[in-house]
Amino acid sequence: MTTSLLSSLKVTARPTIEPKPPIIGKRLKLIEKLEQQQQLATCMLENKPFEAYREKMVKDPTTGERTKQRRAVSVKPWYYDSDGHYFLEVKVNNKPIDIQTGKPAIDVGDKANLPKTLETIIQAVEKGELDNFIMAKATTCKKATSTKPDTNKTSSKS
Repeated sequence: MTTSLLSSLKVTARPTIEPKPPIIGKRLKLIEKLEQQQQLATCMLENKPFEAYREKMVKDPTTGERTKQRRAVSVKPWYYDSDGHYFLEVKVNNKPIDIQTGKPAIDVGDKANLPKTLETIIQAVEKGELDNFIMAKATTCKKATSTKPDTNKTSSKS
């Protein structure tokens, strides 16, 4: 008598998988952008050019084959100089968030402090300290559904 191969496997019911909260993805995206800003600041301090790339799927027009290509991306700094004194703004959806009410800028001081300040912000995002700001920006930036006026109404004339 032969035993089947499937009988040697342990079979169970499918476990329920809880969906991840959306804040996790938003945190990871913000951390990725902050790390990019940190690299940009480090390159500025070392007087090196900064190059950022992203992968894009491109379809070859002759063969129709899709391949990944690295494309250069332009990255704008979130920090700025005011008479040798640097300030930093953390951005979500390309809009600065208010760390305190009405105060979006972080006083960095000397440009040498930029990478350290960005590292502190990355740690704060990892711990969830900016979750309220991230979610507030995400909900206000979504397009509101607009209701179009009904132009197909017929007017009754007696």
